[in-house]
Amino acid sequence: MNANDSLPDQADTVIVGAGIVGCNLAYQLTDLGRDDVVVVDQGPLPTTGGSSSHAPGIMFQTSESKILTKFANYSRKLYSELEDDTGTQAYNEVGGIEVARSDERMDYLQRRVEWGKSWGLPNPQLLSPEEVEEKLPLVDSDVIQGGYYSPTDGQVSGVVACAALAREAMDRGAKFVPHTRTHDIDTQDGEVQSVLTENGTIECNEVVIATNIWARQLGEKLDVHLPVTPVEHQYTMTEPLDELADNRIDVSDHPLYENYKSVSGDKTDRLLAGPDRPILRDQDNAMYFRTHGDSYGIGSYNHEPVVPDPQELGGNDSDGEQGSVHEFTEYHMNNATHPDRPDKAPRQASNELLPATEGKELEHKYNGMFAESPNGLPVMGPVEELEGLWTAAGIWVTHAGGAGKALAEWMERGVPRLPDGPIDLAHADVNRFDAHEGSWEFARDIGGEEYRIVYNIMHPKWVWTDHQRDIRRTPMYHSHKELDAELWAEAGWEEPQWFESNADLVAKYGDQIPDREGWEGKYWSPIEGAETLHVRNKVGLHDMTSFNKMEVLGDNAGEFIQYLCTNGMDLEVGDVRYTLMCNEGGGIRADITVTRVDDDRYLLLTTGREVGNNHVAWVREQSPEDVIVNDVTSNLAAMVCTGPNARKVLSKVTDVDLSDEAFPFFTSQQFFVKNVPVTALRVSYAGELGWELYTPSEYGETLWEHLMEAGEEYDIRPYGNGALNALRIEKGFRLWGEDLHTEHNPYEANLGWAVDLDTDFIGKQAVASAADGDNISHKVACVTLDDEDVAILANRPVLDGDETIGYAHSAEYGYTVGACVVYTYLPSEYAEPGIELEILYEGERYDATVREEPLLD
Repeated sequence: MNANDSLPDQADTVIVGAGIVGCNLAYQLTDLGRDDVVVVDQGPLPTTGGSSSHAPGIMFQTSESKILTKFANYSRKLYSELEDDTGTQAYNEVGGIEVARSDERMDYLQRRVEWGKSWGLPNPQLLSPEEVEEKLPLVDSDVIQGGYYSPTDGQVSGVVACAALAREAMDRGAKFVPHTRTHDIDTQDGEVQSVLTENGTIECNEVVIATNIWARQLGEKLDVHLPVTPVEHQYTMTEPLDELADNRIDVSDHPLYENYKSVSGDKTDRLLAGPDRPILRDQDNAMYFRTHGDSYGIGSYNHEPVVPDPQELGGNDSDGEQGSVHEFTEYHMNNATHPDRPDKAPRQASNELLPATEGKELEHKYNGMFAESPNGLPVMGPVEELEGLWTAAGIWVTHAGGAGKALAEWMERGVPRLPDGPIDLAHADVNRFDAHEGSWEFARDIGGEEYRIVYNIMHPKWVWTDHQRDIRRTPMYHSHKELDAELWAEAGWEEPQWFESNADLVAKYGDQIPDREGWEGKYWSPIEGAETLHVRNKVGLHDMTSFNKMEVLGDNAGEFIQYLCTNGMDLEVGDVRYTLMCNEGGGIRADITVTRVDDDRYLLLTTGREVGNNHVAWVREQSPEDVIVNDVTSNLAAMVCTGPNARKVLSKVTDVDLSDEAFPFFTSQQFFVKNVPVTALRVSYAGELGWELYTPSEYGETLWEHLMEAGEEYDIRPYGNGALNALRIEKGFRLWGEDLHTEHNPYEANLGWAVDLDTDFIGKQAVASAADGDNISHKVACVTLDDEDVAILANRPVLDGDETIGYAHSAEYGYTVGACVVYTYLPSEYAEPGIELEILYEGERYDATVREEPLLD
């Protein structure tokens, strides 16, 4: 690899970090036509000394996360096209097998089959113990119950891939500069100006932080608090095994051998030797395995979290020091230290599964580092605080190809895309984080917890229980505690999922609430169903403070709101309108409720939880200089009083006329509830008569108490997020981030009624091209399960025979309609009411039917 040793004094784009992420991004940007790209790294090239240099490169593609699976699948295809200087393919498609040692893990492997089908992986399948041993003869089939097999899984050498990607990028004009440590990024008036390195300064328009475990260090210098946590795991390689003697490989003539050895030493002879059989994962013991010629590599996450302080990390030096590698901790290999696996040491687990390794010397061993984020997903995208600053961190070799492709499309064309279409990155967006997540205390604890659970069987509704809780409390927190709320953490907020004080309602409504005994019954209570039915029949009060709230101010605020929104936004003061925000590609960036509260002031209400901050960042990014965008989420307490008796309750504590004539649907008024000032909106995400009420935070608890007291004679009950989700899905209301996101346009989502093509808005050209339906291949479909006693969870494949035609975007039992409701996107010919389908869930095929929506009107 012939890198450019001299540092240019200017460039359009500077990528800091020439590991697998930086090389992938440079490759993709130059493929899109950019030729003024400079990549700088503190180490030598292509063996920089980061995670890409020490990683064994195993690629298990299947994940519950659609993002990670799609990234991995693209990476696999890309790496398969890459060759080193000898013409050898960088990717070894040997297949991947994950084994189970317990009934619970076998159930989990069935879920992996279903996720693989949902996300489009080729031929995911379950294997018997004997079939596992047939493909992996050194495995003792007597200690396992079976396996999951993905035939296109395999292994890639990070260094070989980096060299090939960089070579292609340089052929298209990119420059790679090694031995150049970045000290800082200079900014002015909120914009990137230049990159300051030990060898000089590069003036530039854009900078991408692709430094993985070092990302936090550079971010802190810019007051950008990136919650990227370095964590250590162990990797070892055995002495030669007699059983693998025929696989001995001499790699000393490899063109990268000397370069690799200068950084990685003698273990280079193993790391450059590719596997000759499927890669292997024993998740019950948090371990993975691959062959290195005549040696077996053993990787272990099976130890207590080891989280180094990022400010104390060393760098990568030309004398072979690797900042991403720490000394091997023998104790962690030979003792059971993992909090969830206290009975078996990693070495014992390895010996059981692969008896040929028992008693063999571990010749090469080290603690290698990688980066974790608070939700285990990448940290990527444009940083809200600084124009021209992008991130690409927390990304494994497995996912780097897809992440590089999506980010390059985002940077060059405004929309993250893979070859099969746009991909929504809301849950991987750098702007998703809240202020507390930037603290090192939070990042350290949660990064360590993410490491702990990386191979655990995790339920999709699981939330942190013992770490970093009680950070953000709504004003009604103490009232919720008094009512025995089941509190779950959402973006730091303590939010009720249900209230144990409503347990008496289960007896009243129990005949409409089917039992849940399987995987779908975990983290669920029948109280959720009882609360749902109580709101439908009487009245309920829900705390919605955590929903993101924005205030848009200025003389030209109205013009900006129209530019931002797809609907016609010529509003009078007091008008409320549902609308969409689209990106440049016509994908739905958010659905929002806009209220004009004064001549030059608007209130924007949108999804909360983990993705809400992305919407705030988007609105701010689009806003002109003469318009102010304030995030008022924490300023305002919010609640919704909803149900047939909502008007009666609210009328007891205000003199305002709440009749349909005086207070129509989708209007707003400001008045007092007893002594509390409120802004009231006649809307309800629950789909019943109701008012959303907003008040300064210090009044929130008092307002809650007023309403609960006034509603006592009507049996008002608080209700949690579980009931709200059931209420909204029956009414066909979309949930952004699940059944609504940037991968679909308004017409695919059946929300064309929220588009006014006589106005100008972001993404109009793309939206207009879909308006006639000619460019729509998929449409949203409301589906119900035919068996009224069954409830399922999302992300499972929708089938026509053996063909996967979609997946469940969201799923929840509809207690009023008496069936499980699923929202999915299907090929247009399947999205018609009456079409019969099947949904694969936990190994069972359930009959389902497409229905006319909404199910309740």
